[in-house]
Order: sequence, then C-alpha cells, then structure tokens
Amino acid sequence: MTEEALPLWIEAIVAALLLLSAALALGAAWGLVRLKNFFQRMHPPALVFVGASWCVTFASLIFFSAQSRGPQLHVWIIIILLSITVPVSTVLLSRA
Repeated sequence: MTEEALPLWIEAIVAALLLLSAALALGAAWGLVRLKNFFQRMHPPALVFVGASWCVTFASLIFFSAQSRGPQLHVWIIIILLSITVPVSTVLLSRA
C-alpha cells in the first residue's frame, strides 16, 4: 500500500492540536502540584486532562480521515468513554 504525503495545512493543524494537548496536560500536572488539598486537586485537572484528550481525538480524526480520504469515526469511541468515566470516577472519589 502506497502512502501519499498529506497536505502541509493538515499536518500543521494536527501538530497544533497535539501541541495544545501537551500544553494542557502540562498545565493539569502543574495544577496537581500547586493545589493544596485533595478536593481542590480533583476537579480542575480532570477537566484539563479531558480537554487534552479532546485535542488528541480531533488530531487523530483529522489525520486518519485525511489519510484515508473519508471520515474515520471510530476514534470517537475512546473520547466518549473517557468523557463518561472521568466525571463519574471524580464523583465517586469525592464521596469516598
């Protein structure tokens, strides 16, 4: 199977989304270090990690859809499951 190079603008969008994801994950990790107690550490980093995961999902969706010349929607399964389980686990940890 011969792979063609993707257009530069698609590669730039994917790279920007991945860099944004890395910056969000770094910010969430910094928040875990800076926040004082357990309850302050739960909510903001969880939201930022989910935001970083959304950026990776959009990057994967754009990259694989452009590579195969059609929509690749199987990537959505990961982010849907992650977006459901992170808030539920946060609530369960706060009640424990």
